[in-house]
Amino acid sequence: MASAGRPRTPSDRDLLDQALSRAADAPPVTGNGIRLLRNSAENYPAWLDAIRSARRTVYFESYIIRADEAGAMFADALAAKAREGVRVRVIYDWLGDAGRTPRRYWRSLGRAGVAVRCFNPPQLASPFGWLHRDHRKSLTVDGGITFVSGLCVGQPWIGDPQRGIEPWRDTGVEVRGPAARSVEEAFARAWAAAGPPIPHDERASSGGGESAGRVALRVVATEPFTAGVLRLDQIMAAAARRTLWLTDAYFVGTPPYVHALCSAARDGVDVRLLVPGGSDIPILRPLSQAGYRPLLEAGVRVFEWMGSMLHAKSAVVDERWARVGSSNLNLASWLGNWELDVAVDDAAFARAMERMYVDDLANATEIVLGTTRRRARGGARRRPVSDAGGGSAGRIAAGALRLGNAAGAMITERRALGPAEAQLAATMGAVLLAIALVAVLWPRVIALPLTLLVTWIGGAMLAKAYALRRRRRAVGAPAARVIVSPATATSAGSRTS
Repeated sequence: MASAGRPRTPSDRDLLDQALSRAADAPPVTGNGIRLLRNSAENYPAWLDAIRSARRTVYFESYIIRADEAGAMFADALAAKAREGVRVRVIYDWLGDAGRTPRRYWRSLGRAGVAVRCFNPPQLASPFGWLHRDHRKSLTVDGGITFVSGLCVGQPWIGDPQRGIEPWRDTGVEVRGPAARSVEEAFARAWAAAGPPIPHDERASSGGGESAGRVALRVVATEPFTAGVLRLDQIMAAAARRTLWLTDAYFVGTPPYVHALCSAARDGVDVRLLVPGGSDIPILRPLSQAGYRPLLEAGVRVFEWMGSMLHAKSAVVDERWARVGSSNLNLASWLGNWELDVAVDDAAFARAMERMYVDDLANATEIVLGTTRRRARGGARRRPVSDAGGGSAGRIAAGALRLGNAAGAMITERRALGPAEAQLAATMGAVLLAIALVAVLWPRVIALPLTLLVTWIGGAMLAKAYALRRRRRAVGAPAARVIVSPATATSAGSRTS
């Protein structure tokens, strides 16, 4: 028995909680109720009911909001609330909706009193700034109820029964309690990144914060280069003792994370990865398959979903921890985008996630080394993906990263290449030779776009430098100088000698 006054020795659980909090920059929030929601059939009605119940605020953030049947339902509900005097704010992503949602859709919402912001449209002063997308999907009402998911708003998530098109497979959660305020704070930061911030008195009067259950969870709201979910995923892969079951729409086998999964599998952990059997971007399928081999060789079980597009992003570990949200397992989500996930520490919720995972595997095919495939019970047939327009900010970056990984492996021979990568190698080789041939025969075809790109980047850098100088002069700030005292210089010299 510890003596009085002596600090308690932290347990393994204490240390893991501390590591998760620091890695994700997300302390646990207690006192919540949580409900697991599958597909649009469960998510959309719950979202619409929450919007209709709003009394003070509705904050809605979605990578894609389409002007189709699904988009019309939400436009009607949001506009009706705004006309009642509820403060309704909507963020949509420029790239997510580019070419899909006409301006008249947003103008109609604006006329009804809804405040709408487009996140990060292209700017001449930032040639590559458009790469950072708001890939979040959240809805928060009155600061007390929130929804976090992988679902956007669009017909692909509903499907078309008359044409035999199934809805996209996706997962979300409903959270009631203090954690809703954390999601509201994340929305407020994204809103401020796209324009003036939300007035303090509006958020202060939105209510919420009351206990609604016993569930502890973390709201992991990542922004570009913060990597909270990446660190969280790596720690959970290292901490898993029995099971690590993953579902992902655009998996990219980045070496550090693949190593973490392989190490867990070799250590006896039941590691499973469920990915789409058919993608909304068809070229990604062979690229994804090219990354299976190192996982399979280490004992990771890989399954391909046999229905419509699998768009869910989730994880469940040891019947204890679970993650649901917008983050895919690739660098675009981990480092490039604004993402939002909840990491739940609750055995009952984790068991519900496991049951849903087992149900999903009944409609999946397991991939094995060699040419043999084991088909799931019931002989599920692959169905075409219902929409080629995409549903993830990471899909283009995911393909580029897969190409980069494969090309790097071919050049450096850091790993053995599998037969699935033969076609990829041939395609990349042919494309590179074609570019070289064009450069020799028609150098202007290569030089002109390269010149325009370099001119754009150079002009943007000069414009930014000029703006920074003007800002410094306006505030009267002197140029930064480093002053080194003799003692400091002596100490530094001794350390570098």
